[in-house]
Amino acid sequence: MSGNTDKTEKLRIDKYLWSIRLFKTRSMAANACDSGKVKCNGDQVKASRQVHVGDEYEVKTEARRWRVKVAALLHNRVAHSEAIKYYIDITPAEELERLQFQASSFHTGKRLSKIGRPTKKERRDLDEFME
Repeated sequence: MSGNTDKTEKLRIDKYLWSIRLFKTRSMAANACDSGKVKCNGDQVKASRQVHVGDEYEVKTEARRWRVKVAALLHNRVAHSEAIKYYIDITPAEELERLQFQASSFHTGKRLSKIGRPTKKERRDLDEFME
């Protein structure tokens, strides 16, 4: 890891959340901070708050609620495979289960193949059977 863990090093929370890829843009991360979607110990944080190794943050993104612990400081955006080394995901299991259930119950409007209304051939066979 190239992230420096020196206590004197400064890194803003909005830049950190963007660099570990929780948000697509830095301005989205800053907006989330300003609108109260980022919390540290239950308190809302401003986008300019300094990040320190060991801090725990509760972050609400469009996709899900995250609980992350800062493992190392990361100043520049890197690939996802690299970014995950800079935080520890401590999201509670019940939140992950809720996401799993939500994903499985999501309905796109298309019906699954071979499930639902019978095909024309199946309908003819059914009518023939019923006569």
